[in-house]
Amino acid sequence: MKRSVFNCFDTYYKSPFGAVERESSVTFRLNIPDYVHVIECYLIMFRPGFKEKFVQLEHKGEGEENGEHFHIFDCVYTPHDAGLHHYYFQVVTDGGHRYLKRKNASEAGIDGTELFQLTVYEQGMTTPDWIKGGVMYQIFPDRFARKTDLADDDPVPPVDRHIHTDWNEIPDWQPNDKGMITNSDYFGGNLKGIESKLPYLKDLGVTCIYLNPIFEAHENHRYNTACYERIDILLGNEEDFRHLCKTADEMGIKIILDGVFSHTGADSVYFNKFGRYGDHTGAYRDPESPYRSWYSFINYPQEYESWWGITTLPNVNENNPEYTNYICGEGGILQKWIDAGAAGWRLDVADELPDEFLDNLRKSVKSKGEDKIIYGEVWEDASNKESYGIRRRYLIGGQLDSVMNYPFKECILNYVKYGDPNSFRDGIMTIVEHYPKPCTDILMNFLSTHDTERAITRLAGQDVGWNDRRWQSENSLSPQEYAYGVSLMKCAMVLQFFLPGVPCIYYADEAGQEGYKDPFNRRTYPWGAEDRNLIDFTAELSRIRKGSKAFAEGTVEFIEVTEDICVFRREDKNKKAAAVICLNRSSKSKSISLDFLPADFRTNRRPLAESRKLSLSPFDYEVITYEL
Repeated sequence: MKRSVFNCFDTYYKSPFGAVERESSVTFRLNIPDYVHVIECYLIMFRPGFKEKFVQLEHKGEGEENGEHFHIFDCVYTPHDAGLHHYYFQVVTDGGHRYLKRKNASEAGIDGTELFQLTVYEQGMTTPDWIKGGVMYQIFPDRFARKTDLADDDPVPPVDRHIHTDWNEIPDWQPNDKGMITNSDYFGGNLKGIESKLPYLKDLGVTCIYLNPIFEAHENHRYNTACYERIDILLGNEEDFRHLCKTADEMGIKIILDGVFSHTGADSVYFNKFGRYGDHTGAYRDPESPYRSWYSFINYPQEYESWWGITTLPNVNENNPEYTNYICGEGGILQKWIDAGAAGWRLDVADELPDEFLDNLRKSVKSKGEDKIIYGEVWEDASNKESYGIRRRYLIGGQLDSVMNYPFKECILNYVKYGDPNSFRDGIMTIVEHYPKPCTDILMNFLSTHDTERAITRLAGQDVGWNDRRWQSENSLSPQEYAYGVSLMKCAMVLQFFLPGVPCIYYADEAGQEGYKDPFNRRTYPWGAEDRNLIDFTAELSRIRKGSKAFAEGTVEFIEVTEDICVFRREDKNKKAAAVICLNRSSKSKSISLDFLPADFRTNRRPLAESRKLSLSPFDYEVITYEL
């Protein structure tokens, strides 16, 4: 195999691997073929908006590998500024200047056209330890579990809500007689219902619950907040929330909340477009309202800025001092609910929250303890994300702890379904290289969310394509498709649980729930009709994950990735424990040689033949652990 000129994934060429702290030294190395007459070599490094820095590489000798002779050049670069850096190389020869740029995910070549990325984060940056090595569970509160032994004096829900009497019904998906989707149907899931299922979640291995919005709102998803200060009436009250957090904490489970701070509901205390909260309150009805300055009116009151043009979701001016203080100030919304028991926040549409607001938000949350966690919803590579013309600085220190890991989700599902090894490996390694390791250790790794198709449907069902809601409502997995989907789902979960980050189970994925897009991906948990085999498999993954320190803050190295087989190694940060994960994603049995392992390893699921060969059945896996 021909040696690369440069490969950013390989510590021979760039050390240390990945993102680095500010003021730390990075070594870059080139292997230039000996038939190239090199006069000088330069590393060209720059930050967007600033001038390039030229660092000369020195000739360090010659090498040979597989009959290829080459000259070795290297240099050391020390970044003094946190943020995004780009780099490439200039080679001066007797034939002119040649530029080495990225030509695939990691290698450099004269035919490359892209720049390499170096992420530099602030010195001493850390993320909460309690989540590392854990398992997260996402709950859409209306659809997980309900407890109906409520008191006679409990508040009565608004009359404009339709309550399903059959827990297993399909959510309402058809427009009303005005052609509107109102999201006004509810199943009655509540906080007491969640609390009643804590023993189930503990047995599953869950250590953290992420709740979709729980505050007062007038659509079932509750992303159109009506009042940040109150729990929605169908879910319970503040006392219920406090009791849930206390009980969960006693079981070793923490709870984080969904914060929707880029917009409110039009049907809210703050905007009150429809008069639910009286005739003279809210920015829409009262130009003297204390909330008037939160919003941007174009032609008062009918025209105003709204989230993606959806008029039921008026945008807020996050940096308005009154709004910022209400959310981020001393005793504000963020701190109120942390004081009530929340361990942190997941931020809805984080890319639409200004940097100044995120800075203030972090100060508010972390004032309650550095262990309080902040996740952001970012669908792309968060290290180089631009939104509204601004290069974002989520992960370099001072803002988010980590993000929802949509890139991993796509890599995993596509690999398991289609078997493209290069796209899978390169996609995973690109994120791991770009993100600071403290952020990577706690990435929210999911296969489904409330915004995407259920993973089992994505893996085994017909592609949704442009098919409408009616088609989605009428199509589900056949028994044969479901059985195949479970096999693929298990493969995907192996990768989800053992790659860097924290696995986040979307409620009922582990029970075999299926469904296309909203609202079909938000069906109720199928209590009494669960797939116990899949649940037991999930608990097994949690147990194995908990059994090795390599999964908490470990590095990752791919040993072999083919269309059928994926083998990778995790190693803990202190280099004391390691784990090798072997996955067969194919429908045929496969044999894997373990000659690369030391003698004192142990398997987690089966005894090993003396031949040191691992035989994996179709869609099967093994985790091998050992001490270093």
